[in-house]
Amino acid sequence: MIHGEDALAELAAAYGVATGYTDQQGRKVAVDPQAVRAVLAALDVDASDVAACRRSLVQATRQQWLTVVAATLVLRELAANDPAPAYESQIRVPRGAAIGLKLICEDGSQRSDLGADIDVIAEHVIDGVHIEERRLLIPRSVPLGWHQLQVMVDGELTTSTVVVSPRRLEWPKRLGGRASGLAVQLYSVRSENSWGTGDLGDLADLANWFGRTWGLDYILVNPMHAAAPTVPMEPSPYLPVTRRYANPIYIHIESIPEFAQLPADELMQVVHAGQSVKSANHTSELLDRDRVWQAKDVALRMIHAHGLSPARELQFRDYCVQEGDGLESFALWCALAVKHGALWTEWPTELQDPTSPQVARIAQELADEVDYFKWLQWLIDEQMANATEVAREAGMQIGIMHDLAVGVHRFGADSWTERDVLAAGITVGAPPDHYNQLGQNWNQPPRRPDRLAQTGYAAWREMLQTLLRHSGGLRIDHVLGLFRQWWIPAGNSAKDGTYVRFDHEAMVDILVLEAHRMGALVVGEDLGTVEPWVRDVLADRGILGTSILWFERAGEKPIPPEKWRSDVMASVTVHDLPPSQGYLAGDHVTLRHELGLLTDSLETEQQRHEGEIAGWKQLLTTRGLLRDGASDDEVVVAAHRLLAASGARLIAASLPDLVGERAIQNQPGTDKEYPNWQVPLCDERGEPVLIEDLPEMPRLAQIMNAMGAQVQQRGDQQR
Repeated sequence: MIHGEDALAELAAAYGVATGYTDQQGRKVAVDPQAVRAVLAALDVDASDVAACRRSLVQATRQQWLTVVAATLVLRELAANDPAPAYESQIRVPRGAAIGLKLICEDGSQRSDLGADIDVIAEHVIDGVHIEERRLLIPRSVPLGWHQLQVMVDGELTTSTVVVSPRRLEWPKRLGGRASGLAVQLYSVRSENSWGTGDLGDLADLANWFGRTWGLDYILVNPMHAAAPTVPMEPSPYLPVTRRYANPIYIHIESIPEFAQLPADELMQVVHAGQSVKSANHTSELLDRDRVWQAKDVALRMIHAHGLSPARELQFRDYCVQEGDGLESFALWCALAVKHGALWTEWPTELQDPTSPQVARIAQELADEVDYFKWLQWLIDEQMANATEVAREAGMQIGIMHDLAVGVHRFGADSWTERDVLAAGITVGAPPDHYNQLGQNWNQPPRRPDRLAQTGYAAWREMLQTLLRHSGGLRIDHVLGLFRQWWIPAGNSAKDGTYVRFDHEAMVDILVLEAHRMGALVVGEDLGTVEPWVRDVLADRGILGTSILWFERAGEKPIPPEKWRSDVMASVTVHDLPPSQGYLAGDHVTLRHELGLLTDSLETEQQRHEGEIAGWKQLLTTRGLLRDGASDDEVVVAAHRLLAASGARLIAASLPDLVGERAIQNQPGTDKEYPNWQVPLCDERGEPVLIEDLPEMPRLAQIMNAMGAQVQQRGDQQR
């Protein structure tokens, strides 16, 4: 007989739900059983009492044995020296059943040279029927890509998605030993011609100047995912309505070919709309996305109303066909959001189900509006392609590196179209860690691991393909989410959740396949509460990790740069910390105290921080990179010299560090308490910095020179 706690633990383990974990300090933490039960309920598993746990365990075993073949089979390319003639998986069939196997490859070709080994691995009896588990053999000559397996058992057809992934992402030879780049929050970086926030025209200009002047290899931008096309517009790039499509606020109006073809009177109206927001480029006030989007929306609708040339119309329609139902559904959601508001839970009841006849009918009524939102995504795709081309022509070997957020808004486009895949009554976050000692709730609904597999990981695949189309690299925010996610049941505090495991091999293999096809690098942000083996898996697959200089410590003692991991993207700071000038001053400690985010006293945290900074200054001084009594400006430059002396494959400078910015861009664990993601790029005096000002910024040249000299030296050694 299984006792109560044992039954819950066994059931939780069967569904990948943790009943305990190790925190960032290495302490064992037991999870509240009620949180475990709530998470299991979100997976449609009854764990309400001991008897329910026992019934659910029996049902889980039964379902496992009645599944002929897994809904998705992810196979990793066999090594050249591996003698195995075939990939192996499992198939479960009744004893003596007639079996037929066929593989339909991605290119349309068909293969029948598959097999179900006659040897029985295991067996089980369900309702008097003997079920045998056998090895499923798929020839190793099956190419990389996406295929469909068809299994016929006694006349009944079962299909499975088959994915064949490369063994690993190899470091591109063209990069030599390492590459250097720049990290920017694009919306905050403006030029004379910006419409109040940074756009794709500004990104192209940044890539051109930093590539040609400083020889940088890439620009890492914040997530450019779509927000609701309504006001107020969500400022956080990490809380989008979808991660597959982008925010049209980034469109550079003057680069649209049809802009110059407007009639004179309408052209002047568009120019006037731009002038109404361009004045904001020269102020240090918080960014006003609402005003910017309203001005751009007016201009874009005027341009859209005039249509396209026949050639351009064909290109647009080809794009729509390529994006398929995903674009159609997203554009329809946008049209409905404009009509009924951004929260679909407040729409008329008949419109809350995207599969309802009423939704199909209103899609016809809103056809022009739907076309408008598809057109906006096409413009973004064109301008992203242009920015990538400009970066490559400027000598950037990687080009534009995009950032993938962890999840999406609870009431956004994806939560409307993917409700059958999302876990109800659950949000994702993080347990207490260095960023926030009370834990974080990101208010994002997670995708269910079981439903991802059942749908062939379609949403994951399509999103990656769209993001990587015009990208030389992809940063995965909180890459640990591919392995496990911190699920918080509704009504619980951020710290009162538990981890849910994902099929990380499938998630990572699909990521590697899509990145391999586009020739892109992948960086995983692997900070926070990390199980050591996770980093080993990422390194084995060729996915780079993340190192932040301030976090490279053993206790309070700095770790010398030669002992840092090499397969990482390393930087001095990151967007969840103040720029280095502010970090040295302990601005983050003061802010967290003011917001009530510290668990220790302000004095204790300040003393801890001062000791940390003293340790770094001592290391810099010992290395001959810093003189005694140096200013904070000199410390920042010296820190970048130390960064460049590391063995990191990628190094990145933060644009705020280059101009002396001090203001914090984001304080994790806050929403309305701090103006996250709304701070424009400014210098140390708080004066706005435009792209045109960059050549005259003395610290920019100092840091670029410091990094460049060390990069060349380290790169030569590695080659």
